[in-house]
Amino acid sequence: MTLHNKNAVIYGAGGSIGGAVSLALAAAGARVFLTGHRLASLQKVAKEIEALGGQAEIAEVNALDPTAINEHIHSVVREAGSVDLSFNLINTQDTQDIPLVEMSLDDFTRPINIAMETHFLTTTAAARVMMKQGSGVILSLTATPGGTAYPLVGGFGPACCALEGFSRDLATELGPHGVRVVNIRSAGSPDSRPFTEALANGGAEVAAFIKKLEDDTMLKKLPMMNDIANVAVFLTSDLSGKITGVTIDVTAGTTNALNYKAARVPFVFK
Repeated sequence: MTLHNKNAVIYGAGGSIGGAVSLALAAAGARVFLTGHRLASLQKVAKEIEALGGQAEIAEVNALDPTAINEHIHSVVREAGSVDLSFNLINTQDTQDIPLVEMSLDDFTRPINIAMETHFLTTTAAARVMMKQGSGVILSLTATPGGTAYPLVGGFGPACCALEGFSRDLATELGPHGVRVVNIRSAGSPDSRPFTEALANGGAEVAAFIKKLEDDTMLKKLPMMNDIANVAVFLTSDLSGKITGVTIDVTAGTTNALNYKAARVPFVFK
């Protein structure tokens, strides 16, 4: 797959999944515009991209500030000529592992508000540019609770559901203009920073939790960051030109496996 002559704007590019996606896009030939609120993190990703021979530009952009978002995306158009991908991967500051009946209203609504505000602002800014171009791709990322009931995830589950619905609705409005909108659903990547930091601090208890997540999948494994990044590359490419208005499930079967437990047959499973 080649993304030569395509320009990608990534929000939250300094995070672990944002960095992985940015590297994969650059490796496929895209020019990547990295945004975030920590320049040091963005510079690290940019250096990794440049070491691969790729092109990367960095900018400090508050993905909850409409003025900053619009000014940046228009600067990309002036410099590069087009915006071919917009992918928002900022942190939603969710609180989990607390029953809903014990959770505060602020903790519950925070990830919902952040997710919907930032995606509304970044996607509509990109959409206005892409509609004029007659082309472009807008991606978003959710997790397993977007597709099935899941306990102790607080407002993160409703945020995933809302974002998937928003992605579908936006796709219906932008499709006639040649713009595709697709959501990716992950089950969580054990090589991402939240998991590795939790393992470092929680040891065996966290390892057991990750093992349970793996056992909840049909494939008995979780998607790594590169798995998500590779799907993003495919969805940005012309090979996926007829895919829009859907959520691509990259949960290794978690969404279905939670409701479908295959019995272990002794003579098959050794």
